[in-house]
Amino acid sequence: MAATLIDGKAIAASIRAEVKAETAALLTRQGIVPGLAFILVGDNPASQVYVRSKGKACEEMRFRSVTETLPASTTEEELLALIRLFNADPAIHGILVQLPLPRHINEHRVIEAIDYRKDVDGFHPVNVGRLVIGLDALRPCTPAGVQELLLRSGNDPAGKHVVVVGRSNIVGKPVLNILLQKQKGANAVVTVAHTGARDLTPFVRQGDIVIAAIGKAEYLTGDMLKPGAVVIDVGINRIPDPASPTGSRIVGDVHFASASAVASAITPVPGGVGPMTIALLMKNTLLAATGALYR
Repeated sequence: MAATLIDGKAIAASIRAEVKAETAALLTRQGIVPGLAFILVGDNPASQVYVRSKGKACEEMRFRSVTETLPASTTEEELLALIRLFNADPAIHGILVQLPLPRHINEHRVIEAIDYRKDVDGFHPVNVGRLVIGLDALRPCTPAGVQELLLRSGNDPAGKHVVVVGRSNIVGKPVLNILLQKQKGANAVVTVAHTGARDLTPFVRQGDIVIAAIGKAEYLTGDMLKPGAVVIDVGINRIPDPASPTGSRIVGDVHFASASAVASAITPVPGGVGPMTIALLMKNTLLAATGALYR
């Protein structure tokens, strides 16, 4: 029996509609328009595309947005000075520095320079710490999107064994901390499996829910899964495909054909987790504008 597709595009669209409605209500009640500042350093084509797509989402939400594009030669101090300006600007509620940064700039110093109350990426150490101990915080967008995908597709993780494959600061570690909290929409038993293991299969096969974020194209196959598992594929990889007009195609970290024959539900790539990241960025910006998380 083929797995049910978890439609990330449809779920993201519903979240964006909610954010747009709440943004209009915030303007009516308090006269506040959420403001989001994007900082792009260098001319990385993928980063340019990401920033443009996020800017378009801001327009859809009726947010105020500003994009500062800096040359790759920008010094770390020049970047930090711009962040300080946005920190002090009351019209800006969220600051997003598009990663990766040029090698001469220390990514950790840049993240720590952002006012944690405006850290809509959810990477600041204060927000990471609050997440770990179960306090309200701006949470990383992709992991928060994974939780929303599970809940809105009827796959509540409470009491389930979730296996996260990957331990990155961007996905693996935060999704672990989101789903293990003793809170509504979480309360799962969570195992993190990673490349330190000689064989990931014994760990992955235990998962009622498997979240793949290992960064290897089609690494997880159907024979690694427990029958009936729910599979969330966070990966995005480009592989050669002579049959494609572009000579390549996008795949996830999961081998979709074999996994969908075993799983009960699965996210496609593209169209699964990807659309959720921007939707949750919009939600984070709205939350930052209300100030409700840190009162």
